[in-house]
Amino acid sequence: MSLRTKPRAAVVHTRRLLRPARTYVDWMSSRRDGADLSVFHEYVPPPSGGGHQFIRALSRELESRGLTLESNRISGSTKTCLFNSFNFDAGRLRRFARADVRMVHRVDGPIGVYRGFDDGTDRRIVELNRTFAHATVFQSCYSLEKHAELGLDLREPVLIPNATDPAIFHPPTVSLDSAGRRLRVIATSWSDNPRKGSDVLTWLDAHLDRDELEVTFAGRTDARFERIRVVGPLSSHELAGLLREHDVYLAASRDDPSSNALLEALACGLPAAFLRSGGHPELVGEGGIGFDSAEELPAVLRRLRGELGERRAAIRVPELADVADRYLDVLRG
Repeated sequence: MSLRTKPRAAVVHTRRLLRPARTYVDWMSSRRDGADLSVFHEYVPPPSGGGHQFIRALSRELESRGLTLESNRISGSTKTCLFNSFNFDAGRLRRFARADVRMVHRVDGPIGVYRGFDDGTDRRIVELNRTFAHATVFQSCYSLEKHAELGLDLREPVLIPNATDPAIFHPPTVSLDSAGRRLRVIATSWSDNPRKGSDVLTWLDAHLDRDELEVTFAGRTDARFERIRVVGPLSSHELAGLLREHDVYLAASRDDPSSNALLEALACGLPAAFLRSGGHPELVGEGGIGFDSAEELPAVLRRLRGELGERRAAIRVPELADVADRYLDVLRG
């Protein structure tokens, strides 16, 4: 039976068996090479979630400055490495790591809080951190403080927020005029985890006043809506265009440490109606209005309609260039 005709489980098993050999071959060939930075991350083809989006955006920014990056290997003269959460091949990193390479660990979560259950991922992240890291990048104060509260101690913590690619996520050239029409509200998510806000969206769908609101959801969800328009996962460029067609972003996820979806919407000029949870309040600031329960949403959205100009002007999002500078500071020690 050829590799192509094997069942998927057999193919995956075969790849796992071949992985150490492939790692060794790559390690041997890398000894004569070098880069300014190594990035260890298992990329997922777009459309994909926030971590993948940010790593790609940061990499593009650094490469635009003339820096050379290599992926999932550390060559002979490479002296710095950024590895992402638990989303990388730890065995491969162990093979490539050297004492003279500065290792920086980007983390999010705590994952158990974010997912709503503890499957051991946070303990695994701590073990990876203790094994490899010289410093740790947290994406929000919420994430840093929650890790400390749970006794998840990580090396040399530094706070650096996420940022989006300004070439893709930017405000419209002309702000939409919402006078005389329904308020256009949008929510997005690339995960179907119910904690991404499906309960809030389900409540809103049941109580939606179609004379006042037009609501769109883009991404993945297991929920079924009658009044909310659902759009499947989109590329970054398509999503940015869709965001700019709306007035307000609905951020309903729970214990989200630093929602890239929310950052993308803010970068596109959308004030947010946000659940007071996780890192949402830090990201939004005065660029939106918070709520604690779905029942508060109608009043929050009516207030946002009356304050759209003011809230748009109050939006502050991290600049990708500044975020890249701060990463370089940590990577260079």
